Amino acid sequence: MGIEEQVLAVVAWLVVIKLIQLALWPALRPFFGRFAYPVSFSASVLGLALLAWYLGVVHLPVQLALLPFLALLAWHVYRRSYTRDSLAEHWRWDAVFLVLFLFLLECRYISPSASFAEKFMDHGFVASIMRAPVVPPLDPWFAGGHLNVYYYYGSWIMGVLGLSTGVASRLVFNLGLPTVLALAGVNLYMVGHLLLERYRWLPVLPLILPNPASIQLFLLGTPLSKVAWDSTRVIADTINEYPLFSFTWGDLHAHVLGIFNQAFLIALLVLALSCWGRLTERARLVLIGLIALSLGAMPGINSWDVLLYGPITVLVALLIWLRHRHDPAEGRVTALHLLIAGPVLAIALYAPYYLTLASQGIKGIGLVKAPSDPVQFLLVHGFFLAIAYLACIPELRRRPYLVAAALPFLLGGYIAAAIAVVPLACLAARLIERRGEGRPEDLLVALGLAIALFCELVYLKDNMGDQYFRMNTVFKFYIGAWLLAGAGTFVMVGRALDREAVTARLAAVPRLARHAAVLGAVALLLVAPFIAAGNFTHPTYTLDGLAFLDREHPGDAGAVRYLQELPGPHVIAEAKGDDYSYAARVSSFTGMQAIVGWTFHQYMWRNDYGPIQERTNDLQAIYEEPTRTIELLQKYDADLLYVGELERTTYRVTLPETGLEPVYDREGVQIYRVTGA
Repeated sequence: MGIEEQVLAVVAWLVVIKLIQLALWPALRPFFGRFAYPVSFSASVLGLALLAWYLGVVHLPVQLALLPFLALLAWHVYRRSYTRDSLAEHWRWDAVFLVLFLFLLECRYISPSASFAEKFMDHGFVASIMRAPVVPPLDPWFAGGHLNVYYYYGSWIMGVLGLSTGVASRLVFNLGLPTVLALAGVNLYMVGHLLLERYRWLPVLPLILPNPASIQLFLLGTPLSKVAWDSTRVIADTINEYPLFSFTWGDLHAHVLGIFNQAFLIALLVLALSCWGRLTERARLVLIGLIALSLGAMPGINSWDVLLYGPITVLVALLIWLRHRHDPAEGRVTALHLLIAGPVLAIALYAPYYLTLASQGIKGIGLVKAPSDPVQFLLVHGFFLAIAYLACIPELRRRPYLVAAALPFLLGGYIAAAIAVVPLACLAARLIERRGEGRPEDLLVALGLAIALFCELVYLKDNMGDQYFRMNTVFKFYIGAWLLAGAGTFVMVGRALDREAVTARLAAVPRLARHAAVLGAVALLLVAPFIAAGNFTHPTYTLDGLAFLDREHPGDAGAVRYLQELPGPHVIAEAKGDDYSYAARVSSFTGMQAIVGWTFHQYMWRNDYGPIQERTNDLQAIYEEPTRTIELLQKYDADLLYVGELERTTYRVTLPETGLEPVYDREGVQIYRVTGA
């Protein structure tokens, strides 16, 4: 794939995102004023995906979801809603989006391959959705099955953007994460605008901030290529990812795709906390609708997120109600409507998802008997804990007895929990004392610390075994803790910098020097990926996620290109292999359904190994027992049979002389069409 085609794909991608954002912005402006512009970024992406979702339900082309946005855009152009001045005053939001998008696009350009870790799965989901955009989407690793066994809505969002822009899945794979980071950045920048007079960019920093463990590893001389990975395996038998790692690691995975929506809901809740009393009744209704749009998407994007943000939304609604319950200007639309109507509307908006969901879910709640080592805990949360403790010094001086909150945890041997609970107790006491009138950043930090504390005490049971019993709980919940505590603590930093004495010193710095510092920081961010590339063995400069096939598996590369040109859904027989291996590569790269793919993933989703073992046995018979080949292919409605190097090393391939028509034979790969007995 040439560089010109890749550039055009990036331009088309950005143009569509910008057009739908501009289409929605004037419609929101009467309700939210200057905040309508940032709100419209994530709201338009979620809105496009939801409209496409309903089109997929009735099997209509999902690209039709663009029509309402184009109609809105034309209407606003006719009404002259876009003026040079109105667009110019919002340039900072576009700058934040573009800088973060380009930063991560460069990272993907250097390391684009849709291979290793769970990238086969991630690309396979997007490719399947783009090949057959129906609801529920087809499972590329289980012929006849659907993806309703997994939270795949984030892949749906990216697939819809790919279909709307005409960009191939091999490029969507590397455009998705830059979009998620850029949208999240706009949302957290909005938090800064809501809560700070200056330094409004500070809440964005947690998205690109390494954790303390990575700093320690770097100072100890660990090779840069190992620093990132080792910094996410700090707490024993868990995964403690943070956004910078997740984005640069490159898995287009559910927990990463959900980051932009988490940040969107955080921004909306901060908007509600900060501005509820000044919003009109119609604006409150629209805000409730947007919160429902975000909250309702969470179970589909990453179900773990809603376990956090469902209760958080209820808590925020209660705080707003406490603050405004006696306000004579409260009107007919009160915070109780947010409390009740928000979750109900969230479920109603995404009803087709919930009605088709067949996931096994969690199996209960357990008590953590092996808590985190306190040093390891600090190597993950240390930056935010340090800021939180500094912010709580006045509270501890006034109420030193709050330190006693740590005593039960210390006596029980939960030292990490004791570290987190002291600032949590201070912030909670401050919020209670002010009866809902506290600063939103106190609530954000308290919520982040509460999540970390929760993970020290209890875990959600799944099928990861005894050793890794809380791996997923820590893995999935720590991202939320990082975003909440990170945004809140950096707002605290901004308030500290905004004190009169500090402001006076900073004001003494020449304006030109301040602007030069900002430009220098942006330039450093944009060149950092290329500086880091020198520390890796094989940097690759392309946005084509499947370009590695031409280098490492040229036979498969040509065959995959051939299969990608075949329209419509297909079922293909290919070799089964171990998870996290090269197996299931054809279905992953084409979006076609395989008879069976990565078996442990299928077991995790379906919680029944019987059908998986049956398909494994049948697949072996298809390749090794020619008298049964056609019968078994027809059992799974397979219309294509793939024979490449992996099939020949996995099976003793012996095919029947009839019933199979050769349609492709190049570089050691043969593809057959099933014609029948």
